[in-house]
Amino acid sequence: MLDEYKQDATERMGKSIDALKSAFNKIRTGRAHPSILEGLRVDYYGSETPLTQMANITVEDSRTLSITPWEKNLVPEIEKAIMKSDLGLNPSTAGTVIRVPMPALTEETRKGFIKQARHEAENAKVSLRSIRRDVMADLKELQKAKEISEDEERKGQDDIQKLTDQFAAKVEVELKAKEVDLLEI
Repeated sequence: MLDEYKQDATERMGKSIDALKSAFNKIRTGRAHPSILEGLRVDYYGSETPLTQMANITVEDSRTLSITPWEKNLVPEIEKAIMKSDLGLNPSTAGTVIRVPMPALTEETRKGFIKQARHEAENAKVSLRSIRRDVMADLKELQKAKEISEDEERKGQDDIQKLTDQFAAKVEVELKAKEVDLLEI
């Protein structure tokens, strides 16, 4: 029975780490990567549609993304969406291909992105602690209902705490890697 709770907590904490990695992918470094534009939505015949569903995004070189829309009339809409986004990118169009150069990061923008990465890491830790709290409460309920003994509850709580510590360490590792990535020139 305790293994089910531990398994559930492991899955939920794993999802928190995945969400953190996804958030880190949206923080741009000086290099071009298609995931930077992943969350971008474009007005497509009156509905907001993800850019990835209406165009092919490739890395042209280390500092340039190339966007090839599947329909020619989408080029101005995609350009508009990129300029409106808070990514700080300026697309340029050549026929049906939109090129998005990645501007070099200044020291100030690097610090801002590191601050943003730390904020995302803290959100992930809050999520982990919330999962821990939920599972601990479930274990207390089981003990009150006499479905498990006090010793089993204590062992379960210790296991969940160890699990939380392991995932918190993973968050720190991801944060350090992102900081190194951001500080790289």
